[in-house]
Amino acid sequence: MVSNIFSNRSRAELPWPPGSTPLMLAPLQGVTNRALRACFIDRVRPDTVFTEFMQARNQGAKALSASDRREAGAVYGDVPLVAQLIGHRPEVLVLAAQTAQTAGARHLNFNLGCPFGRHATGLSGGALLSRPELLPEIIFALRAAISGSFSIKLRAGYDDPEQIFTLLPLFEAAQIDFLVLHPRTVVQKYGGRADHAITARVVQRTALPVIANGDIVSAAQGRQILAASGAAGLMLGRGAIADPDLFARLRGLAPAAPGGEELHREFVDYLCDLLGRYEPLFCGEQQILAKLKEVPAFVTDPRLLPLAQQLRRARTLQDFRALLKN
Repeated sequence: MVSNIFSNRSRAELPWPPGSTPLMLAPLQGVTNRALRACFIDRVRPDTVFTEFMQARNQGAKALSASDRREAGAVYGDVPLVAQLIGHRPEVLVLAAQTAQTAGARHLNFNLGCPFGRHATGLSGGALLSRPELLPEIIFALRAAISGSFSIKLRAGYDDPEQIFTLLPLFEAAQIDFLVLHPRTVVQKYGGRADHAITARVVQRTALPVIANGDIVSAAQGRQILAASGAAGLMLGRGAIADPDLFARLRGLAPAAPGGEELHREFVDYLCDLLGRYEPLFCGEQQILAKLKEVPAFVTDPRLLPLAQQLRRARTLQDFRALLKN
């Protein structure tokens, strides 16, 4: 049931510089930990970064694990951090939001997009779009509990890409501060393509800021999506994990189409930087190696694929280091 109880609420400060077109680092589960976020901030300074999603749990009053509580407050420098929640029970999500804010979170996001794994079952993540009648209670409860900005990251629909248009009135009535839209359906997972014609239609239909997300792997592509859709900004995920300099390329601060040698050098330097940051954060060589291997898994550029495939096959941290030196 849509309500106007927030009609007199002041808009929260958005997690990006006023008047700018933000470039955000997407939350990717198992990948965008605080060391990787710090690496990106030092190297290319995204306008906004997100935590990996934090599972709202029904285990005591704190509702979030100790590691998630640490992540929620793990601001690095002055780049705004958005803490992302996933779950489906309103009362538990509210406790999780309150816990995250107590831990230091100023900006909170609700995940309605994840299509994979145990977090997308039990009506969490994108699966919740299959039960849209449950959304008003959850979203209004979260809005009432969140003092800072409250955003939603979602797919265009569960199995119908037109579903987003039926949800816009709810988001507007709840005074969501901005939307991050990945214009695929949940059942598509990462098949097919992200249809940013849908993004453009959503921008036309709502006054809410819409951040475009999905299949942005080059500067030319990102600029085209911004121009064609009218989106307020871009969220970079898999493309940026493979090439952090995508942020600089979009800003005109690095070559839009680097040569093979330059691309190779940038990639190796980036992985060496991550290696130095992961060693004090993670426990033992195998955990460090497993985390490092997540990065080359996102490489699609044929000029980097041979190295990426070798890195993925490395059995020891010593082997991984040796490949970076070759």
